[in-house]
Amino acid sequence: MDVGWAASYSAIAIHGYTWPSVPPAIQEAVAITRADDSSRRAYRLSSIDMVRGLVIVIMAIDHVRDYFNIGGEVDPMANPRISAALFFTRWITHYCAPVFVFLAGTSAGLMTARKSQTAMAAFLFKRGAWLILIEWFVISTAWSFAPWGLEPFGGRVGVVMQVIWVIGASMIVLAGAQCFGQRVCLVIGAAILVCHNLLDSVWPATSGITDTAHPWWVGLHAQMAVASGPFFFLIPYPLLPWIGVMLMGYGTAPLFQQPAARRNARLLAFGMTATAAFAALRAIGVYGEPNPWQIQDTPIATLIDFLNVTKYPPSLLFLLMTLGPAAIFCAHADRVPDVIKRPLIVFGRAPFAFYVAHLYLIHGLAVALGIIRGFDASAFLTYGFFFPEGYGIGLPGTYLVWGLVIAMLYPLCRWVASVKSRRHDWWLSYL
Repeated sequence: MDVGWAASYSAIAIHGYTWPSVPPAIQEAVAITRADDSSRRAYRLSSIDMVRGLVIVIMAIDHVRDYFNIGGEVDPMANPRISAALFFTRWITHYCAPVFVFLAGTSAGLMTARKSQTAMAAFLFKRGAWLILIEWFVISTAWSFAPWGLEPFGGRVGVVMQVIWVIGASMIVLAGAQCFGQRVCLVIGAAILVCHNLLDSVWPATSGITDTAHPWWVGLHAQMAVASGPFFFLIPYPLLPWIGVMLMGYGTAPLFQQPAARRNARLLAFGMTATAAFAALRAIGVYGEPNPWQIQDTPIATLIDFLNVTKYPPSLLFLLMTLGPAAIFCAHADRVPDVIKRPLIVFGRAPFAFYVAHLYLIHGLAVALGIIRGFDASAFLTYGFFFPEGYGIGLPGTYLVWGLVIAMLYPLCRWVASVKSRRHDWWLSYL
């Protein structure tokens, strides 16, 4: 605990002030201190919250790009003429989904210290189902602003099954798998990550997220869509590899319960090994990535080709490339200066609130910009890749909007984190 805030907290207690009489600034400081204290409990670690907060902030730039950058490409990585600036703007966000899913599993694993196996199963199942419903009705509406349906989908309501969906579905799988214990989950998760690319040559090929010509199970390892009743389900995140990431996160939870020095040493060893394995396997090109690379005309173009690995579904090399450096960063998280660490912890302790709010905010700002630029507001009640031609701003402006979004959402996240640190109502675990 920071000595200054500890003194303030002790003074409040010693002098017998009632909480309402304490100045708001001190209330907030004590709330954050209590939140930091909670990191000493087995199921709350500041390093995990900080890493989660960092990837949340990084994630937002990708979604701002979706709605503001000129062109509005769904995945600019598929464009062979992509600029280095746009490539790395997109590439850095590749770290977000693997870290989200992995740390969701880790957090579940840390909760086993205070929940029975039956209680864990019930919690994970209900939490997973809740997240899937939120993805279906709340988040999908944020992406489109069209809960009544869209013409490109035959008038059906678009439901985009993305990272919240895979976290929820993976939690439901984990609700059953956790009965086998953390070591077994770790082995199963690692086996899925290492072996799932064996399916590349035998799994039915699809033409992308709007392909409806396949049965639903194809979506476990390939992008596709399912038109069912009034809904058009788009599956950009095939589920199977993400289950492996969730199980690995759950299985490695005991590592985060070890003393900091040992934990960080092992995280560093894993991170360096995974990163080296990525570089070696990518250079050789024998397994783990369906998209080959080759020497290009310039060094930067060669680097871009080398780093352009497959996210949908995430290949073994994609996961090594992202989880390896993430582990290295987590090993050094304790050394991050407080001026950077504390705001990231705030975001990391309110990830769900940030995720839902930032999509509505970004889309709303896009509608406002479209009106300012002379377009009809109705043209923006759809997905970003359907926005009218001529709309958009350059990459520097996109980064400015990103900064604005982060600044606007910080007070909300600070409030949510403060409430969660003071209260332990059961429903807060769903936010």
